[in-house]
Amino acid sequence: MLPVALLLASSLQSQTPPAPAPRPAAPPPPAAVRAPAPPALPEDAPAAERAAAAAERAALAAERAAEASARLAEAIEKLAEVTARGAIAPPPAPAPEAAAAPAKPSAWDVSVGLSLISLTGNASTLTVSGLASALRKTDRWIYSVKAYGAYGRSRPPEVEGEVESLSQVVALNAGLELRGDRRFTEQLSGYLLAGVDTDHIKSVESRPYGEAGASILWFDTKKDEKLGTRDSTLRTDFAFRYARETRFQYYPERVDLPDVDLGGPRFGALFRYGISKDITFQEDAEILVSVISDSRILFSSQTQVMASLTDALALGVGFLVKADSAPPPGKVSMDTALSFNLTVAL
Repeated sequence: MLPVALLLASSLQSQTPPAPAPRPAAPPPPAAVRAPAPPALPEDAPAAERAAAAAERAALAAERAAEASARLAEAIEKLAEVTARGAIAPPPAPAPEAAAAPAKPSAWDVSVGLSLISLTGNASTLTVSGLASALRKTDRWIYSVKAYGAYGRSRPPEVEGEVESLSQVVALNAGLELRGDRRFTEQLSGYLLAGVDTDHIKSVESRPYGEAGASILWFDTKKDEKLGTRDSTLRTDFAFRYARETRFQYYPERVDLPDVDLGGPRFGALFRYGISKDITFQEDAEILVSVISDSRILFSSQTQVMASLTDALALGVGFLVKADSAPPPGKVSMDTALSFNLTVAL
C-alpha cells in the first residue's frame, strides 16, 4: 500500500503546473472562497493517511492554479478587446467660460459734450455749442458718426439813458459727418465718408462733401489698470475729397455770392494718449489741397484735454483752429475757438 500511495502523490504533483506569482495590484481572494488546507498529521500517523493528505493538498493546489489561469485568460481577453478598439482618448479639457459664449460685437460708444457762456448786465452774450459722436467697431467694420453745432448772440455795452443797442449773431454753424471703414487687416482699412456743414458767419450756406480713401491704424491700445497700459491711438488717413460750396453773405448785409468747387487729396491724423489714469490728450488734424478750379488749402486742428470725473463724466478744454487760404470775400482766413465743455458718455 505505501509504495502505491507514494507513487500516486508523486504523479499528481508532477502533473500540477506551478502556481503563478500573485500580482501586486490584485488583492487576494477572500478567505471564505478558498478551501481550508488539511490539518497537519502527527509524525506517527500511518503512511496511508499521510499519502492521502498529500494528495488532497496537491488537488487543492491544482484547483487554485486553474482559478489563476482562468483569471489571467480573462484579463488577456479584455486587453485584446481594448487594443482592437484603439487607444483610449483622454477626456476633453473643459472649455473656458470665455470661449463657451460667442463674442458679441461691441455696442455703440456714444458721447455728448456741451458748453455754455452767458453774460448779462452792461453787456449781453449767450453762446452755446455742442458736440456728439458715436463709434462702433466689429471684426470687419468701423462705423462712426459726428455732429456739432454752435450758436451765439452778443450785445455791445450801452450807456444808461441812450438807445439800447441791438444784439448780433456772432456764431451760427453746424455739421454732420458719417464714416464707414472696411477692415482688410488689423491696421489697414478702406473707408467712405460723407458729410455736410454750414457756417453763416463765414458766408458758407452749405458745403456737402464726399470722400474715399485708405486709413492706417498704427496702434490702438486701451486702458487696462491690471496690465498697466494707457489709452493710446494713432490713425492716419489719405483720401480724395470733393465738395460743393454754396456761398451767401448773411452779415452785415445779405448778398448772394458765386459758388465754388473743392476737390483734391486730403491728409488726416488722429492721435490720442492717456497722460495719466484720468487725463487724456487728443489731437485731430486735417489738410485739404484743392486742385480743381482755383488753388486752395483748407486746414483744421482740434486739440482737446479731457479729465475724467467719473466713468461716464469728463471735463475738458479744447482749442480749435480753422484756416482757409481763399475765404469768401470780406472774410479773414483764420478762425480760432477756445471752449470748456462737459462730456457725458452714454
